[in-house]
Amino acid sequence: MDASSFDQADLDRLSPQDKQELRQFINNEQQKAQIQQRSHELTEMCFKKCVTGAIKSNAVDKGEQSCLASCVDRFMDASLLSVKHLQSMRHT
Repeated sequence: MDASSFDQADLDRLSPQDKQELRQFINNEQQKAQIQQRSHELTEMCFKKCVTGAIKSNAVDKGEQSCLASCVDRFMDASLLSVKHLQSMRHT
């Protein structure tokens, strides 16, 4: 059965437990996709910011490595701060 032949009638035949498992699976896959998207955004943003010259070898230079590490650290700090703020808003 391919995705195009899966319709509401097929969903209606699932047991409540199967429906819950399907919902959880879809939720997990959406979370994975969001994490992957954020990772791509972070990589692109930090690369554009830190790797300004031509890459002449298999590695970035020490200054670029330091910039990339700092960029990732600041991004993670900002993300964590945002999550904490949203959680505090949720509990008030």
